[in-house]
Amino acid sequence: MKELFKLLKKGSKSALWASIINTVVAIIKGIAYFITGNVAMFAEFMHSIGDAANQLFVFTGSALSQKAPTDRFPEGFSRLVNLVCLGAVIVVGILAYETIKKGVHHIIDPPDAGSWLWLNISVLGIAVVLESFVWYKAMKEIVEDLEGDDIKGFKIVSESFKNIGNAKPATKLVFLEDAVATSGALIAIAGILIGTYTPFHSAEGYASVIIGIMLFYVVGRIFLDNAAGILGVSDEDMESKIGEYVFESDHVKDIRDLKVIRQGQEMYVELKIELDPEMTITEADKIRDRIEKKILNEKGVSDVIIEFDKDDQEQNWDNSGEET
Repeated sequence: MKELFKLLKKGSKSALWASIINTVVAIIKGIAYFITGNVAMFAEFMHSIGDAANQLFVFTGSALSQKAPTDRFPEGFSRLVNLVCLGAVIVVGILAYETIKKGVHHIIDPPDAGSWLWLNISVLGIAVVLESFVWYKAMKEIVEDLEGDDIKGFKIVSESFKNIGNAKPATKLVFLEDAVATSGALIAIAGILIGTYTPFHSAEGYASVIIGIMLFYVVGRIFLDNAAGILGVSDEDMESKIGEYVFESDHVKDIRDLKVIRQGQEMYVELKIELDPEMTITEADKIRDRIEKKILNEKGVSDVIIEFDKDDQEQNWDNSGEET
């Protein structure tokens, strides 16, 4: 039990916050539904319950993926978070389908403008504020993973959008889901107001379809990213950075082979270096230690294998991070 609590402390903070906030939002929407009897609010209530359960699932998976390797699973559990996120997108896909289905029904048969309009708007407004808070938490987690402690204010927003591709799987899922949840609530508010105060009564249905399409985009993006994580995908940015570390020594003549494989939240490095044949074993060991230390200091790198060979007089690496 003590080990479980230690692992949970390492779980995705943004996923935990998302689960807690979505639970609060679900309670607020549930109260609004029981007061108004609004069918659309009931759908939003169920949507938030699904999101809360989904994010709790992702948080647990991200924590368990930190478990140390065992005799039965010698390669560790890092890819577990990818499996969890693939399971989570099934839930998101179902929500997307139901959202579009509900929207099409509203377009075909627009309902009359109901009562309790401003209560529904207020509840959705509260949801926007709370979902925005979670979204911002995910943004900060992306920036902190880049060691961007000095990045403050609005720059956190711009930097998180720039680096979403390098985010951890769980953080990326929270970022994308809450981006849709926040913008979706705003779209829903606009749809309700337009449908109530203009002759365009099917506006809420169109808003629902737009939100569903946005959710399907999240499904596709998360599925492709996590499928690649399970298979093991190369990290070209890290390969380029390691190439720079290697050539800091004049005794290194070439990189014969360099692979950085990202699996789950961890990276594994395999490096084969060609050295000056005049070097002693002691000098080669010092180079190995320096390079290995620098690589292991990079966030997310869990294992490094470095091999040496003598210079074959053929250049395989052009010092700009690309093999020739």
